[in-house]
Amino acid sequence: MAVNLRAKDAKILKTDSIVTAAWICWKCRYGCDGYNSSLCCPPNTPTYRETRELVDCYEYALLVHFTEDSNNMTEDPIDYTKVITTLEREIFLAGYYKAFALSAGRCRLCAECTMKYCGHAKRARPSMESCGIDVFSTVRNNGYRIEVLKDKSYKVNRFCLVLIE
Repeated sequence: MAVNLRAKDAKILKTDSIVTAAWICWKCRYGCDGYNSSLCCPPNTPTYRETRELVDCYEYALLVHFTEDSNNMTEDPIDYTKVITTLEREIFLAGYYKAFALSAGRCRLCAECTMKYCGHAKRARPSMESCGIDVFSTVRNNGYRIEVLKDKSYKVNRFCLVLIE
């Protein structure tokens, strides 16, 4: 299903392979122009400790992998939020009532967040990194190769997660 929704691939993983750490939110605070720009970005998202507590409530997760050509990202971009919430809903309807999705990157559902309430609460999901998940370590723990992109000639790898129990 993930591939039909434009993901490159997806795999089930054990949640003990998901890495959380304090430094990730510091990278959001000092280095991301999206910091405090939406309800799905820090400091409005769970801390890495709260995320660890959440992840520990699950045994499995679906790691969803997307790739895009960094030179052509404006042509028919993939809506990660739509894909991941669609997967979350289908997994929920399959009987996994605790299914919960984490997206990739900043929220793009509104041009500007009200910072008071979410007009897209059924679809808005924070990203893994905004909740303190070390995406690089987590995806490497699960057999994917991921590197820091040095220029726009590389394929962009994005990862989303659906917690499943």
